[in-house]
Amino acid sequence: MDLGQHYLETARFEFERMKGLAERAMAQIPNDAGFHFELDVPSNSIAVLIQHLSGNMRSRWRDFLTADGEKPDRHRDTEFEAHRELTRAELMKIWERGWVVLFESLGVLSPPDLQKTVTIRGEVHTVPEAIQRQLIHGAYHIGQIVLLARHVSAATGWKGLSIAKGESDNAQGTYKAL
Repeated sequence: MDLGQHYLETARFEFERMKGLAERAMAQIPNDAGFHFELDVPSNSIAVLIQHLSGNMRSRWRDFLTADGEKPDRHRDTEFEAHRELTRAELMKIWERGWVVLFESLGVLSPPDLQKTVTIRGEVHTVPEAIQRQLIHGAYHIGQIVLLARHVSAATGWKGLSIAKGESDNAQGTYKAL
């Protein structure tokens, strides 16, 4: 297999895995209010993280190869405003909008595109650098979503999403399951 094609397929796999991890965590949240829980005043809720990740993905991945990743119609600061009236269903629609743009754009990339550059906030990145930047940014916030979901779901019986403590020896071949 061509290394460039392998890289693109691996990036897609990792994005899908992160998305699935967050969705399995959010599925355990017992009610809409759990999406709006904040650990403290400066912290973000899952709802805010959803708004931010979706806005980020829509901005970065729309016209990925031809326009700066920070689109003029994006208002990043508003992504961090709490909209407590949003329901789980509404938040999941927002969540999905960002992922659709990411997966559609990633899906049309080909190995020769990996030699190109794109800009994000005026800063030049190779296409692989931009993809890695998005993977790292997503992983950071999805970790926050999992932590918050676990916290708000503890009373209803949180089901772990990865290898349980003390079970490493029994976890062969579970990499894809994360």
